Amino acid sequence: MINVGIIGGTGYTGGELLRLLATHPKTEVKVVTSRREEGKEVYKVHPHLKKFYDLYFIKPELKYFDDCDVVFVATPHGESMNYVPELIEMGIKVVDLSADYRLEKEIYEKVYGKKHKHYIKAVYGLTEIHREEIGNANLIANPGCYPTGAILAVAPLAEKELIERVVFDAKSGISGAGAEPTAFTHYPNVHEAIIPYKVTEHRHYYEMLQELKAFQEDIKISFTPQVFPASRGILTTSHVFLRGELTKSELIDIYQNFYNNCYFIRLQEDVKLSYVRGSNFCDIAIFISEDRLEDRAVIISAIDNLIKGASGQAIQNMNVMFGLKEETGLNFPPIFP
Repeated sequence: MINVGIIGGTGYTGGELLRLLATHPKTEVKVVTSRREEGKEVYKVHPHLKKFYDLYFIKPELKYFDDCDVVFVATPHGESMNYVPELIEMGIKVVDLSADYRLEKEIYEKVYGKKHKHYIKAVYGLTEIHREEIGNANLIANPGCYPTGAILAVAPLAEKELIERVVFDAKSGISGAGAEPTAFTHYPNVHEAIIPYKVTEHRHYYEMLQELKAFQEDIKISFTPQVFPASRGILTTSHVFLRGELTKSELIDIYQNFYNNCYFIRLQEDVKLSYVRGSNFCDIAIFISEDRLEDRAVIISAIDNLIKGASGQAIQNMNVMFGLKEETGLNFPPIFP
């Protein structure tokens, strides 16, 4: 069995890690931390997990992780860097769900406005793209939710350098803003609304840029996020301005070849958030004008932001790190409708 620790177990991502790991056949959660809820039983904070755990939340002190094989760090940006280096020195594998190790040090400090105190080079944990490196890694930087849906939507085209420009229009459920209530997520402010925010300056843009430029250096990317009144899910509409003339069947062939061995990618005729809700799947649909009235393809992807966009992907990465099939413990259908 793989002994697991979780630093930060009370938020949405920590709660989803606990839920998904509760039935994982190869893991046992040994330690869950929370400063605010120290001493409370896990089910007192996550009532839906009653009878699944007998654990109590404890302080995030590294001495408690001696027996862990892997630790998931689900803390706010800027906090995980206080734990990750020492965990690595202890010989423990780490999957960090914050942004602290996703970007190069200088870019991180510019984008997040924080001095990085303990920088280590990590593998960017988009499993479908970096599977081999993940299998040999000790530290995984789990991707942001928006970049997951966006990068997976167009990576097959970027790999063949077929993109002149891509415009990502992404809509997220409210849970993407985290569990702490704010004026932005207050029900009257988001009910019956679709709200663009950080229209040209969202931090996740830099992950998209980093990963897609690794395929195609001269790619041009634009990204606008929006929030809508649902609890979870991200629908990303990618307007891809292509180089050259491609038919829909040619595009489908490109995607099928690129994602040939990727269990959690599903090519669909159309996509809906209800098709992926509660699952680790990323659904992708391809649209193009067959009479070639324009040089644009529209690629639409759908993910559950709390699972494929966070905790499920983290477990998928853990599976690969330990030589398991990537779908282990995650091979369940979406909640529909």
